[in-house]
Amino acid sequence: MPRREDMVRNKYLAPIAHRFGRSELWRFTRRSVPRGVALGLFAGFIIPVGQIFLAAFLALPTRANVPVAALVTFLTNPFTLPFWLWVANEVGSFVLKIDSITTGAANAELASGRWSDFGWFQMLEGVGVTAFGFVVLSILSASIGYVVSGFLWRFVVARKWTRRPARRKVVSPAE
Repeated sequence: MPRREDMVRNKYLAPIAHRFGRSELWRFTRRSVPRGVALGLFAGFIIPVGQIFLAAFLALPTRANVPVAALVTFLTNPFTLPFWLWVANEVGSFVLKIDSITTGAANAELASGRWSDFGWFQMLEGVGVTAFGFVVLSILSASIGYVVSGFLWRFVVARKWTRRPARRKVVSPAE
């Protein structure tokens, strides 16, 4: 997990290191944590490599929590990538409705034989569907993550307040 001091001292981040040093990016508040969750989910699904850096850079203008944004990107990792590829392909196919009934003219053109030299065209179709599925997943997961983390934050804070002992009324000596 990146630490505040490491980000400030990083030679590659030197031009903008002072921005990563701001304390508001490292505090856990009711506004910064849901923003960090949303940015982490968005960055985790939108690009497969360098997602932590994307989440950290997106946290700057939105004043999101940098550690939370970086941590949430681990939802998509090399071990879970095959599962997410399958999910993205299914979501992309569902949203685009790619099947033989809805794309009748396009499938007839492909079956005519004129495109037989372009065998990679079939592969690109699957890649495009999967990429579109990742875009849909990134937007949906960021939205849902923002709402759920906001509710969880409020629930946890409300629970802490109810468990707190009642404050005694302080009587001033003048009364």
